[in-house]
Amino acid sequence: MRVLAADGPVRAVVLVLHGGSEWGDREVRPWRLAYLRMIPIGRAVRRACRDHGVEVRLVRNRVHGWNPPKLPAVEDARWALERIKAEHPDAPIVLVGHSMGGRVALRVADDPNVVGVCALAPWTPDGEPVEPVRDRAVLIVHGLRDRMIDPGQSFDFASRAESDTSRLARFELAAEGHAMLARAQVWTRLVCAFTLDVLGAAREDKTMWSAWTKPSADRLRIPL
Repeated sequence: MRVLAADGPVRAVVLVLHGGSEWGDREVRPWRLAYLRMIPIGRAVRRACRDHGVEVRLVRNRVHGWNPPKLPAVEDARWALERIKAEHPDAPIVLVGHSMGGRVALRVADDPNVVGVCALAPWTPDGEPVEPVRDRAVLIVHGLRDRMIDPGQSFDFASRAESDTSRLARFELAAEGHAMLARAQVWTRLVCAFTLDVLGAAREDKTMWSAWTKPSADRLRIPL
C-alpha cells in the first residue's frame, strides 16, 4: 500500500483501488497498467485536498484476478481498511476504484468508516449486491464508448442502489472508453470534487452541486 501523506494531521483518508480481470493469479507488478492508471488520480486528489488533512493510499493487489469465491481483491481492500483504521481510527474514508476496483469499492463500502464511494467505469454485473452502499454517498462515472464493461451495467446498479444510498449521482461521458484516457481531466476533476464534497471540505463545485439537486430520474444519466 503506497501512502501519499497529508500535510499535517490526518483528518480523512482516500483509498484508491485499481482494476483487474475476472480470473488470474499472476502477481500485480508495480508497472501493471491497471495500477499505474490510478497513480495520477491519487496524486491529483492529494493536491486538491492538500489543505484539508487528507491522506491518499493506493492499494496494489496481490493478484490481478477477481477469482471467486475467494475474492482476493476484496480481501486486500479490507486489509487496507483495517490498516487505515488502526492508524487513524476516527478518520472518515472515501473509496475510489476503477473497473474491478470499482466493484471492490462498492463491496467494501459497508465498512463503518467509509462515507463515500467513487466508482469509475465499475464492473457491476447482474446481481451485484447493493446493500454495502447503504447510507453512503456514491458517485458513478462511465464512458459511453466503453467496450470492456457495458455502461448499462452501472446504470442498472445505480437504479437498484439509489434508494439505499444517502445520495447517488451517475455521469455518462461521451467520447470516452474504459481506460479513462480520452478525457482524463474530466474523470480526475469529478473524483476530486466528489471527495471534497463528501468530506465537507469543498469549495462549491457547480457540477457536483447540479448533480445532487437533479430529480432522481435525471441524476442517474447525467451527460458530460
